[in-house]
Amino acid sequence: MTTIITGGGPHRVLVAGVGNIFLGDDGFGVEVAQRLSVRPLPPGVRVGDFGIRGIHLAYELLDGYDALVLIDAMPLGDEPPGTLVMVDPEEVRPPEHGDDLAPVLDAHTMHPGVVLGMMAMLGAEVKRIVILGCQPGSFDGIGLSPPVTEAVGIAADLLEDILNDICSRVGKET
Repeated sequence: MTTIITGGGPHRVLVAGVGNIFLGDDGFGVEVAQRLSVRPLPPGVRVGDFGIRGIHLAYELLDGYDALVLIDAMPLGDEPPGTLVMVDPEEVRPPEHGDDLAPVLDAHTMHPGVVLGMMAMLGAEVKRIVILGCQPGSFDGIGLSPPVTEAVGIAADLLEDILNDICSRVGKET
């Protein structure tokens, strides 16, 4: 697992790259996390490659974070591979109580809705959640497709700006 923690600070931000590196473009989040881990980031930011370990990520959030940034490959309809999108966390929530909650309990599922569902089940609270998704092109084999590989650098640059914004706002919000 790639991890970098920068400085201390009045805030804590977790950047979590998720996905399965053995399923082609599903490894997008992991690759972006690895790319970010070698860059200078604001104090209080932790970058982690959580792969397919959804339960570990949910438990990590119990340590108390002000913000969570999830990075994942996610189908975006007819968009071309490599398309990046910021997704509202409400759009990826898991089923409500009374619906089938079995996917939430799958230890190897990393859909952002599953992570958010496990957070809720465990009582983890995060003030701000940002989800960055990328349209995959292929889930075959190991390694990213060319358009998704190109999107990794763009996503890392975008996330640097997002992290600077989050860190400048955390603690000022009520």
